[in-house]
Amino acid sequence: MTLGASTEPTTFDVAIVGAGILGLAVARELRRCRPELTVVILEREHDVAQHQTGHNSGVIHSGVYYTPGSLKARLCVEGAKLMYEFCDEHDIRYERCGKLIVALEVKELFGLDELERRGIANGVSGLRRLTSSEIAEVEPGCLGIGALHSPGTGIVNYYEVAKAIERELQRDGVHIHFGARVERFERDGAETELICHDRSFRAQFVIGCAGLWSDRLAVSAGASPDPQIVPFRGAYLTLKASPTPVVRGLVYPVPDPSLPFLGVHVTKLINGDITLGPTAMLVPARDAYRLGRLRPRDLWDTLRWPGTWKMSRKFWRSGVSEVMTSVGRRRLVGAAERYVPAVSTVGVKRERSSGVRAQALSREGVLLDDFVISETVGAVHVRNAPSPAATSSLALAKEVIGRVEASSQWPFH
Repeated sequence: MTLGASTEPTTFDVAIVGAGILGLAVARELRRCRPELTVVILEREHDVAQHQTGHNSGVIHSGVYYTPGSLKARLCVEGAKLMYEFCDEHDIRYERCGKLIVALEVKELFGLDELERRGIANGVSGLRRLTSSEIAEVEPGCLGIGALHSPGTGIVNYYEVAKAIERELQRDGVHIHFGARVERFERDGAETELICHDRSFRAQFVIGCAGLWSDRLAVSAGASPDPQIVPFRGAYLTLKASPTPVVRGLVYPVPDPSLPFLGVHVTKLINGDITLGPTAMLVPARDAYRLGRLRPRDLWDTLRWPGTWKMSRKFWRSGVSEVMTSVGRRRLVGAAERYVPAVSTVGVKRERSSGVRAQALSREGVLLDDFVISETVGAVHVRNAPSPAATSSLALAKEVIGRVEASSQWPFH
């Protein structure tokens, strides 16, 4: 539904800001736990999953990368299981195509050792180390001196998942208002007023799942400005179709452990396309799906944040490289052809719609590598939920609702 329907209620027990896959999953979990509560989702766009959810590569991650004991480690493994179950229940197509993480140099074998250790500690099933000769058994077109194979990694269209959750919520009486761009919160007694650009709503409790705008809403509710969201644009190239598939599944390099990005990888999509990417370039707009888009407020917020300059001093070489890769196809193809040589002979069909990662950056210049959930009066805020948030969404929703119900601010004990 859209704004402007005067007969629609504007006061609810709980308001959720954001109809990406996480906001939808949180509403679903809340409805399952507390069906007596009235719930509304306020979404700035005119459909669900219009930002990170609808612009990612559709990978169902297995949980290899994440530090044991972290929220990402626990919730990715649990979330992948729940995601496969949800897709089975709703007849959503997916494929367990598997992933290879490939080492090209001897020093990267130590990185594989660490990823294998993490994967085992996190409970990832089926992990297997491969020698150079064994790589071809899984991916005939791939080169490397060693690899880690994760057969449980899969692919799906997360927009379809989000639409399935939306249908569930509408059936169960959850109100969804599109075109409701929440600009700030104001606490008024026992309720919070959510002020949109042309209307306001009231709720006794608010759950923020606002992605790229999560920090601004949290600050308006009284939270610390630390961490702040900085937008990183990720662009992909799509390969032309070929008689022999370039890859059977997903092929990734060993990632740089100092960065929360996974490097340029070769990804099979659920529609059969093969993509190369992504880049990871800091951009001057939180919705910079095309190069050249600039929003003065977004740029100003990024430039005045002390963490931006501290991060830049540390990673300026990586930043220059990303800019060059983002504006030149050849560098992106060259990064991928080191371990999948055929990508250079197939040819590029087009550039996929780019995504923007909502990455939390601390005042000290640290790119936060775990989910971050914080609390203010009458509200809980998800402050950092980049990849693997889509994979983890159903499990992360359980975590969020668990914290909500344990909060001293929760009015429905």
